[in-house]
Amino acid sequence: MRIDLHTHSSVSDGTDSPTQLVANAAAAGLNVVALTDHDTTAGWAEAATEAKLRDVRLLRGAELSTNSASGDTVHMLAYLFDPTAPGLTAELKRAPEQRRERIRRIVENLSVDYDISFDNVAARVLPGSMFGKPHIAEELAALRIVSSNLHAYDTLLADGSKYEVDVERMSPSTAVRLITEAGGVAVIAHPRDGGRGRGLNLAELTELKEAGLFGLEVDHREHTETARAELFGIAQSLDLRVTGSSDYHGSRKLNRLGENTTPQDVLDALLAAATSGMELL
Repeated sequence: MRIDLHTHSSVSDGTDSPTQLVANAAAAGLNVVALTDHDTTAGWAEAATEAKLRDVRLLRGAELSTNSASGDTVHMLAYLFDPTAPGLTAELKRAPEQRRERIRRIVENLSVDYDISFDNVAARVLPGSMFGKPHIAEELAALRIVSSNLHAYDTLLADGSKYEVDVERMSPSTAVRLITEAGGVAVIAHPRDGGRGRGLNLAELTELKEAGLFGLEVDHREHTETARAELFGIAQSLDLRVTGSSDYHGSRKLNRLGENTTPQDVLDALLAAATSGMELL
C-alpha cells in the first residue's frame, strides 16, 4: 500500500491540474493520494471525478497557513474536515485576498531594488488559483535576478528577508481547534524544514497534542536525518502519529510523488479519527 498524504495542484501553487495530479499519482503507483492545496478545497470535486476513473483513492484535505507565537510560519495539514463548518470556512474565505495582498506587498518591496512588477507576477497565476511565492520566484528567475526558483527562496524570498511581509494568520492551536470542530484531523506539515524559523518546541507541540493534534509529518524531503530522528522521538513521547509525504508541486519543485509515504496503519487511524462523515473516495 503506497500512500502519499501531501500534494498540491494548480488550484494553489502546483503545476498539475487536479485531474493531472490524480492521473500522475496513479501512474506513480500510489494507492492513496491526498490533495492538500493551500487554504482551499476548490480542487476536490475535479480530483474526485478523476479518482473514480483511476486505480487510486483520494483523501481530501488542505494545508492551512498559521503563525506561531514567535512569528514563525507553521503549516497545518487538515484532512477529512467538513468544508461547510462555519469556523474553518470563515478562515478559508479570507485566504485568497489575504494571499494576493501579501504577494502584492512583497513585489512592491522588491521593486524598490529590482525591475519587477506585480502585474507580471499576477499574470503567472492561473485563473481560479491562489497567489503564492512561487509566482514571484518564477518571475525573478525569468528576469535573471536569481538563477533559479530555489535560489529565490534561499535569498530574496527567504523568511527574514527585508522584502518579506508579515501577515496576520491564525495560531497553530486555533487551526487544530477549527479542524477538530469541523470533524477533521490535524497533522503538522514539515515541522523541521528549516526554512520557516525554528519550528515548534516540545512544550508547544504538547499543547497542540492536548488540543487534538493527530500527528507530525516526519518523512519529508526537507528534513535532515537528525530532524527526522528528533521528530520521531517527539511523536513517540507525545503519542502522535508519524506520516510521510512528497509535498508534490508538479514541475515547481523537485519533490516526486511517492518519494515519502505513510504506513497503512497510520492512514487507518486517521480515517478512524475523523468525525465529519467525510470518507476516502
